[in-house]
Amino acid sequence: MSRAGVAGVLCVALAVTGCSADDEPAPSSTPSSAPVFAPGAEGIGDAYFPKYGNGGYDVAGYDLKLRFDPKTDELSGTATITATATQDLSRFNFDLSKLAARNVTVDGVRASSKAEGTELVVTPAEGIVDGRPFTVVVEYGGKPGQLGNAVLGEGGWLENPDGAIALGQPESASTWFPVNDHPSDKATFKLAMTVPEGVEAISNGVPGPSTTTAGWTTWNWAESAPMASYLAMVVVGQYRITTTTHNGKPMVLAVAESLPANGPAAQSLAKTGEITDFLATKFGPYPFDANGGVAVDDRNIAYALETQSRPVYGPAFFNGGPNESVITHELAHQWFGDSVALEKWQDIWLNEGFATYSEWLWDEHKGRRTVEQSFNDVYNSFQWNQPGEAGDPGAARIFGAAVYQRGGMTVYALRKAIGDPAFDQLLKRWTSEHKDGNASTDDLIALAEEVSGKQLDDLFQSWLFTTGKPAKP
Repeated sequence: MSRAGVAGVLCVALAVTGCSADDEPAPSSTPSSAPVFAPGAEGIGDAYFPKYGNGGYDVAGYDLKLRFDPKTDELSGTATITATATQDLSRFNFDLSKLAARNVTVDGVRASSKAEGTELVVTPAEGIVDGRPFTVVVEYGGKPGQLGNAVLGEGGWLENPDGAIALGQPESASTWFPVNDHPSDKATFKLAMTVPEGVEAISNGVPGPSTTTAGWTTWNWAESAPMASYLAMVVVGQYRITTTTHNGKPMVLAVAESLPANGPAAQSLAKTGEITDFLATKFGPYPFDANGGVAVDDRNIAYALETQSRPVYGPAFFNGGPNESVITHELAHQWFGDSVALEKWQDIWLNEGFATYSEWLWDEHKGRRTVEQSFNDVYNSFQWNQPGEAGDPGAARIFGAAVYQRGGMTVYALRKAIGDPAFDQLLKRWTSEHKDGNASTDDLIALAEEVSGKQLDDLFQSWLFTTGKPAKP
């Protein structure tokens, strides 16, 4: 996901020296003027969610050291945030909901801070000039909770009898750590989560050693690839954890102990390595240093989410038996949505369309139905008169059928329009050239036209930016 920020304003005094036509220009100097510091914006400016994220800085990494007690539902600890100013900053905001900051320092110097709704406003002892790296340490705590959204549902920190689950899209991270909560500001992520002995804590990335002292166990996790904030997760409770190595990388699979040991969820997660290897033949090398998945047993989690390097799956997906489609969908997101992330929420079809198309690829690979048959099934049953475009669905419909199903059909229509050799080149270049970054629909169109040598405006207009029924490709 390109970086976003609010440009600083510099006042530059220009010294003008007169000269005659016969004279050499007199030497002049332009004295440097002091920067004019201004507050960073309270939102990153996304058209769908203008208050998500914050302006004025770019985060490089989050390093969390937290302690959670399921008996009291208290979460506390420190967040060390490394960032770089993208303007001359007098103050800046983090997104932080439900929790209170007790002490904040910037580069080791005490800073003032105050809560304004779901924003933590930080004023450093002195301004931070544009381009300067800085480090913020926030000591905070309280009882975390969820972010209610009448349209999009609940996201954030969900308590349950065994522990808690921190999860949600399009926002969730701000319920458990101070964050620039928008996918355009990706950052590395470390978590040391201390919980009572006998309780597991699972998160993103490579597992580190766990240590137990005085009845408390600290679980360590590290995601070294830049990650969108909504992809950060932690699951605390009673889980059966299996850690193996797949293609030289740690594979961590966790299934809630309340689910059958060899039941549908466990059988489905066991396919993670095989499905990853197949997708890599289509999209290029798997993009992260670890892999895996977590099957939770909480009926409030009625979805699966592509949390980076370790998707989380709600229990409903396995009610009818093993489910390879949902595993394929979330693993495809590791390329489309995680490694190559959104610049703005309007382009969510780039995530969901390619993940839906990937399900069709897997079915074809397993001999169930061809990609063309899957496309035809969706094309023939899709409700073409429903509102919402795939390429601009509106904030209330970012999880609508147009984004997923019409998005998947768009990918297939593109493949048919440019031919398999160009399409294969497009997939590999897209995931390699935008790896660990952000991209947009316009970027995809430009690359598709480059690799194919074709003008594709009409195709994308008919499939992404209308609600009518395009002709079959």
